[in-house]
Amino acid sequence: MWPYPKVLAHRGGGTLAPENTLAGFRTGLQFGYRAVEFDVMLTRDEVPILMHDPQRGRTLPGEGQIADADWAQLRELDAGAWHGPAFAGERICTLEQGLDFCIGNGIWMNVEIKPGAPAQAARTGELTALAVARRFPGADAETLPVLSSFSFEALMAAKEAVPSLPRGFLVDKIPDDWQARLQQLQAVALHTSHKNLTPQLAREVKDAGYALFCYTVNDAARAAEIMGWGVDAFCTDRIDLIRPDAY
Repeated sequence: MWPYPKVLAHRGGGTLAPENTLAGFRTGLQFGYRAVEFDVMLTRDEVPILMHDPQRGRTLPGEGQIADADWAQLRELDAGAWHGPAFAGERICTLEQGLDFCIGNGIWMNVEIKPGAPAQAARTGELTALAVARRFPGADAETLPVLSSFSFEALMAAKEAVPSLPRGFLVDKIPDDWQARLQQLQAVALHTSHKNLTPQLAREVKDAGYALFCYTVNDAARAAEIMGWGVDAFCTDRIDLIRPDAY
């Protein structure tokens, strides 16, 4: 069900580096992580970039929505100083730059499609899927990145654009119609918060023939517990506490 790595570095380097940056990926590599989760959002001029927050202020200085700014503006901003002086001057990167870095370093990817505005949902899914597909022509299924999203619309657009890319539907709490949603998406996995998971829910997902992925697990004992329930994989911020080969 899940032929991919079992432990992923959340947003590249977890809490040890600025998220969704090449510096984050490099930090993950230092701790042996060759599997990452990161977020993709569109700029106003439809450049897919690695970004989590829909607005500036936390990881990028200034104010305003990401969806209202062009790539030329955003690429000049310091995306590392907020984390600490060691990362001052780090820039955000495009999805293509992130893909190239990960491919070049043998890093497997869970690409979360994260529309910065509702009106961008379908377009974000489409452009993300197309960009990933361009980097993986004729690739074996087990090496393909998994596309995930909380946005059903974005994932459906990704499916229509590139049906061959595996998809995982992201939910905070598993809804009653989860199986119907997965069937519509032709998804391979359900992604959910470990905080709202129970052994019974985990078994229902697995018995239905789907992989089960959890976010964001930062305690080794909790990781062992949910893996015992049948969870296939999870991402973590604490790449310094949980080994990438622990499971």
